[in-house]
Amino acid sequence: MVRLARAQDHEATPRPLIAVGNDYPAGHLHPTHSHQRGQFLHAERGTMMVVTEAGGWMVPTQAGVWIPAGIAHSIRMIGPVATRSVYLTAPLAARLPATCQVLGVAPLLRHLLIAAVDLPLEYEAEGRAGHLVALLVEELARAPTLPFCVPAPAEPRLALACRRFCAAPDIGEDIAAWCRALGLSRRGFTRMFRAETGLSFRAWQRRACLQAALPRLAAGERVTTVALELGYGAPAAFTAMFRQVVGVSPQTWRANAEGGGPDQS
Repeated sequence: MVRLARAQDHEATPRPLIAVGNDYPAGHLHPTHSHQRGQFLHAERGTMMVVTEAGGWMVPTQAGVWIPAGIAHSIRMIGPVATRSVYLTAPLAARLPATCQVLGVAPLLRHLLIAAVDLPLEYEAEGRAGHLVALLVEELARAPTLPFCVPAPAEPRLALACRRFCAAPDIGEDIAAWCRALGLSRRGFTRMFRAETGLSFRAWQRRACLQAALPRLAAGERVTTVALELGYGAPAAFTAMFRQVVGVSPQTWRANAEGGGPDQS
């Protein structure tokens, strides 16, 4: 069993998968680091923010983030968080994406991740533990990708504008203002923005607003308050965006994150 431990201390274990569980207080910052193995980081409880040079990934309870080996990343805990992580050697990691991705965690995968933390470090590869690990990797490989990433552009002027927006997101900001600020035509701006982020300007804005909204909703703020402060003209417009991107309403997402509970719409 590996709990309350540093994964780096166990990465040389002669098994294709190791599992580590840790509990962190609200606001804890895990400084920038990397791993020799690919990591799938799941929060059994709580929400996390993972940041790399390529962008930021919001990781709510119903999800986890895949971080390929060698990618430097930091982790900030939004509220108390209980993490359940697995670390895969290269042959197993080859079945997962080549870049950081937030993946959905179905109930079966969630229970496998929790169970893996209780395995001995050098578990019996041919016994029950080996079958559990094989099923866990199979479920990871099948997990759906979720749109919780806000890509960071490399172009300095655009990167500065994006950081400014993320610090105070407002869905009402018009593309014309960004074009004027960067001295670009609308066509030139849209081409550069998609080339730098892989998203349209509007899709990126929605993700940035969603990333700002998730920790506030998880903390119990009213949906109406969050929607209006993000520049949505009405809570219904925010709820429609949230449902389109996440797949459920803000109220349902919060209830799932809390394990059930009253809505505060």
